[in-house]
This record gives sequence, C-alpha cells and structure tokens, in this order.
Amino acid sequence: MAKKTKVAEEVVNNEKKANIHDFDIIIEPVITEKSMAQSQEGSKYTFKVKKTANKTEIRNAVSKIFGVHVVGVQTVNVMSKNISRGSRYKGTLPSYKKAIVTLKEGEVINLFAE
Repeated sequence: MAKKTKVAEEVVNNEKKANIHDFDIIIEPVITEKSMAQSQEGSKYTFKVKKTANKTEIRNAVSKIFGVHVVGVQTVNVMSKNISRGSRYKGTLPSYKKAIVTLKEGEVINLFAE
C-alpha cells in the first residue's frame, strides 16, 4: 500500500511533480544576448544541462519543473576553450552540454522571478 500512496502524492492535476532527479538534469539557464532574444521572440529557452542527459529526459525535466508544454529540444555539446590571463597564466574553460527548449506557443518561463 505504501507504493500506491507515494504514487498518488506525486500526481497532482494529472501531472507529476518535479523530483530531485529533474533538478539534477537542468543545471542553470544560459543568459546571453542571443538566448534572451530567442526567449522573447519565439519562446525558446536555453539551459546548461547534465552531459549524460538525453532529449527525452530534458523535455520531461523542463515540463515538470516549470509546468509548461515542451514542443522540441535541441542539444549542443559545447567544447572546452583554452584561455590565458596575460602571458603567465594559462588554463581551460570546461566543456558542457547546452539544450535549447522550444515551448508551446503562448507559454513562457519567468527566469527572473522576484
């Protein structure tokens, strides 16, 4: 009986609530001029995601966390970059995976909630 009550608690309004695994997949939003322009024009939002996450996991995580309907997901592996601070200090920026999520028309995600 414990399993049924746990499943019943997760289902609210015929949608499942976000769990810890969903918050592990979506790391943070990518805030750049291009990503902000895409979010204002065509309801596309860019997130930095876990490297091992696939499109289905990203779609489910975004829809559960933000309560929106996801139409499409595009992923990009951003490679690491070499950097230098003057001539003495050299290093690399880490690589990461980026997901561009397209929402159903008319839906928005408020990334800058007060």
